[in-house]
Amino acid sequence: MNRFLKYWRITGKGEAFQAEVVTYADDFVILSRGYAQQALDWTRQVMTRIGLTMNETKTSIRQARQERFDFLGYTFGPYRYRKDGHWYLGTGPSKKSVSRVRQKIGEVLKPSNVRPWEDVRDQLNRVLRGWAAYFHQGTRLMAYRAVDHHVYTRVRLFLIRRHKVPSRGAGRFPDAEVFGTLGVLRLRSLHLSPLS
Repeated sequence: MNRFLKYWRITGKGEAFQAEVVTYADDFVILSRGYAQQALDWTRQVMTRIGLTMNETKTSIRQARQERFDFLGYTFGPYRYRKDGHWYLGTGPSKKSVSRVRQKIGEVLKPSNVRPWEDVRDQLNRVLRGWAAYFHQGTRLMAYRAVDHHVYTRVRLFLIRRHKVPSRGAGRFPDAEVFGTLGVLRLRSLHLSPLS
């Protein structure tokens, strides 16, 4: 990757394609104003020449003002401001990232986990804090709400099973108890306040 970036710089492709390359390890995005196809064609040629291959399933051209794309767990592109409906370019946790944290939550709250509730809660809160620490920028409220809802449902089912509450325990473990006295972290509470 370093060879590609060095060649990009010394050939002046940033200026030629009115572009910036954003990289992380071996993942990268080229942000170009009007020269995306030329930048892609040039990148394919250079990658072949230096013996690297591009993942064609992950390679595409997007009009960032009209289409979203995922990079490093975030979704970039147009977002609608909920209060007045105007559009803006933004970023937020991708659907795949939300799905992954839901899987991690499920692993913590699996029925075979017989550790004391305080240990289970602390492990769950570490997962949530870690995820929120990474996804602390951009438009995140809707993703936080989705994760909170999933956490509440899974914690409630976990506790109902553990305490052998009959008929799904319709009145047991309300939201205020799960996110209050039981001490589960609510991501929405982090939305407007920094992580401590």
